[in-house]
Amino acid sequence: MTESRCQFVVMGVTSCGKSAVAEALAGAIGGRYIEGDALHGDDNIAKMARGEPLTDDDRWPWLRRVADALKATGPVSVASCSALCRRYRDCLREGGNPIQFIHLHAEADVIASRMQARSGHFMPPALLDSQLALLEPLDSDELGTVIDVSSPLAEVVSAAVAFASPLLQRIDTGHNT
Repeated sequence: MTESRCQFVVMGVTSCGKSAVAEALAGAIGGRYIEGDALHGDDNIAKMARGEPLTDDDRWPWLRRVADALKATGPVSVASCSALCRRYRDCLREGGNPIQFIHLHAEADVIASRMQARSGHFMPPALLDSQLALLEPLDSDELGTVIDVSSPLAEVVSAAVAFASPLLQRIDTGHNT
């Protein structure tokens, strides 16, 4: 039996490389890229820029926008979204096809050094600890994989493509003869 859609969410704490990996993965597999940060409301961005962690009440509308964007895509899509907790991932899965999560992970010091080197992003380094405290690894019943992002970006993207490729074999885009 073939699936009609294959959706991936590249997840993890701030500065783990979600956007870069998701965009590169989407390009490599011919999928639509959805930038989760672009779906945050102005209030959320301002709050994070002030160094204030988001609450669940802040996150729910954003997560629903990410879920809606995934539902509105074609047969293959890749979104970047922190999806730190099981309940957030459950929100993304509501009413849709199964989502494959690609959890980008590294030790806190690796992520912190990346945050310090990054400029022009609304998320300040002070919020890393709150994200690490909130992070729940994928449960055994959740579809996905964990990729260590201590390696160079090209290796991380290769690992994501290697994970996604066999899953794409099951996609029926309606163009099969």
